[in-house]
Amino acid sequence: MIERKRQTAMVDFMNSGAIDNSSAPNERAIRYIYVHIPFCARICPYCAFYKERADASQMQRFCDAVLRELDQHLNHFDLKPETIFFGGGTPTALTTAKLNFLLQGFRERLDFSQLREWTFEANPGSLSQRKAALILEHGVNRISLGVQSWNDSLLEVLGREHNGAQAEASFRLLREAGFTNLNIDLMFGVPGQMLAEWKRTLEKTIGLRPDHISAYCLTYEEDTEFFVRQVRGELQSNGEADAKFFEITIELLEQAGYCQYEISNYARPGFESIHNGAYWAGKNYLGIGPSAVSTVDAQRWQNVSDYRVYADRLFAGQSPAGPDEILTPEMKRGERIALSLRTDRGVPIDSLTRWSDDVREFVALGLVREFEGAYRLTRSGKLLADSVAEAFV
Repeated sequence: MIERKRQTAMVDFMNSGAIDNSSAPNERAIRYIYVHIPFCARICPYCAFYKERADASQMQRFCDAVLRELDQHLNHFDLKPETIFFGGGTPTALTTAKLNFLLQGFRERLDFSQLREWTFEANPGSLSQRKAALILEHGVNRISLGVQSWNDSLLEVLGREHNGAQAEASFRLLREAGFTNLNIDLMFGVPGQMLAEWKRTLEKTIGLRPDHISAYCLTYEEDTEFFVRQVRGELQSNGEADAKFFEITIELLEQAGYCQYEISNYARPGFESIHNGAYWAGKNYLGIGPSAVSTVDAQRWQNVSDYRVYADRLFAGQSPAGPDEILTPEMKRGERIALSLRTDRGVPIDSLTRWSDDVREFVALGLVREFEGAYRLTRSGKLLADSVAEAFV
């Protein structure tokens, strides 16, 4: 049923080589930027994104390397961002001084006249009043707080470094600091989690009145400890139970005034993620930092997934990117359809003409419906979103 948190992780890449940026400087406009900060105080056993334990001795060199990569891109692209997203890893694992250095470097290099949304992922265990005040001062206007659960036992299962009380204190700290656009990340389908506990989690979250809620089902992805344990038979996924978690999530959040504008994302009116919306709409975006993925027109590439090698290349005047992949029109169309189906906008009817037989079958099965000139997933269809999308890729 579920779904990776970032759709940019949909393709495997090689970890060596360099992208061809031979086009004339500033010919290609980039309005959406992602920055990957790989450091974590603790490695969560379910996370498949590139991350490493924080090493204070390497942070300054890493920050310098990130700004060098940004300088490289300024020679090849027209960078006037509408959105910036700092993800990880844990961006708030950087010290206050390093955060100031890095954010100031971005402010000095970029034209922020079109900036609408600047998101920072934060973990309760590495957040402080000083960090909150600093990133707000630099122009960050949206925080995504990695709560996952309010239950201390489940947080321990997930390997999180915080407890429920710390998570709530961090949320209130962010509100008091002046942030008016806050997302809370939650996870269901966790080993040992019961439906009643998930309902309490949702009710507590609703009571805090965040502006946005992301609710993801735990997935057992390769290169994670949880995946190894699943292969050994120690952990098992339960599709039927996950469906019940998903149903109650939709029911409670919609009753509380949150619109499910994407399968795993719910927002109060006007607080939908602009940055993620650009991904789902197939817009060009630039990824900065180790393992970050970029897609510009028909090119897609990924940076090397090792922050030490990443920095070495940049200090040697080289690109940190691996070989680019050329996306055919069919590939881009298939991805755009698959991602658009996840959203409440759906896919325009004329975009699916060549798949009319498949569409009729999905409609007959009650998985897809026609509404306002588009095909949209029904609630039943959302449970099988990946299977439906496969027909169009």
